[in-house]
Amino acid sequence: MATISSSARAADAAFTQFVTSLWPEAQAAGVSREAFERETRGLEPDYKLPDLILPGRPKTGAAAQAEFVQVPADYIKDASIARLAGEGQKLLQKYRPALNEIEKKFGVPATVVLAIWGRETDYGRYKLPYDTLRVVATQAYVGRRKDQFRTEFILALKILSDGVVSRKEMTSSWAGATGYTQFLPSEYYKHGVDLDGDGKIDIWHSVPDALASAAQQLVNKGWQPGLRWAYEVKAPANVDCTTGVPEVTKPIGEWLRAGFVPVRGQKLSAAEQAQQASLLQPEGIYGPAFLTTTNYFVIKEYNFSDLYVLFVGHLSDRMTSPLPFATPWSASSQLRSADVEAMQKHLTRIGLYKDKLDGKAGMQTRAALGAYQKSAGLKVDCWPSDAVLRAMSAAR
Repeated sequence: MATISSSARAADAAFTQFVTSLWPEAQAAGVSREAFERETRGLEPDYKLPDLILPGRPKTGAAAQAEFVQVPADYIKDASIARLAGEGQKLLQKYRPALNEIEKKFGVPATVVLAIWGRETDYGRYKLPYDTLRVVATQAYVGRRKDQFRTEFILALKILSDGVVSRKEMTSSWAGATGYTQFLPSEYYKHGVDLDGDGKIDIWHSVPDALASAAQQLVNKGWQPGLRWAYEVKAPANVDCTTGVPEVTKPIGEWLRAGFVPVRGQKLSAAEQAQQASLLQPEGIYGPAFLTTTNYFVIKEYNFSDLYVLFVGHLSDRMTSPLPFATPWSASSQLRSADVEAMQKHLTRIGLYKDKLDGKAGMQTRAALGAYQKSAGLKVDCWPSDAVLRAMSAAR
């Protein structure tokens, strides 16, 4: 029989000691001693999770999230959107009373909360693979965001102690998000709603509770009733793609006067034209362009990825209209994360970029690239390409 190495035993003993030391915090949060003992007995860390810092080993970066490595056309696949929209239309009928109540109470459209559910867990069909408690305990012990996950661990214990869901059913993503609509334990306590009135907030089995909780989370993050998430527009040929950052906002009417045209001849009311919006060009000057409202950024608080928001917003629209984006995604290829990170480092060195070095071509990276292209006399398209990478390498 294989023997466990003494260092592995010591590591697990230290983990057990760490978990045991959290009892006073758990007690203060209302976790019963019986639940604490039951749930932490035999609990072991999972060192294969992403986002950990393990002594003597390289950092495990987050498992490449689809939002950031795929080009938009791969992430926002029209076939997936069409399938989810068709199912969403059936669910609109099935949960009509609960959804009417959500719209009345929170001012969030039924299609938006359904789209979040569809994106997060394929309307509950996707079975989350991890044990939530084990994930948050490991992240609290050796994760890059220990303090945050210490709180999540205490609150995951509280959920189990409150008896809302069994440990076996409380499964999560690798980052500890659980339930139909993927909430962290702290979000469950911050935004959870008992819409079906059975006396408990159950985002694992009750669709009305899960969808109302998603709506409440959006409201708590600043959702404005009656405001669209974004408008697809055709950008003028002379568009300055470096203005596509959240900091540059103008009334929609002003963007229209500058030559941006709502697609398919859509007419916007005076109230809509008065709304502030910023420009989003997910593929630089290629592919669709959008004028994004406050509500766009509220959905982005749910998941910090532009492609996630585009997926949810577009899926929500497709439940009431069968039309795809008017401008197709161009078949641009995405550089490897390491190359995008090399670009970010170069842009930081020359003072054009101040955001995270994460290998993800988000809004700030695209705008900084455009600024670099302007200064280097290159074609300004705000898109990370081999040509830009070569120009930067030559300039070093």
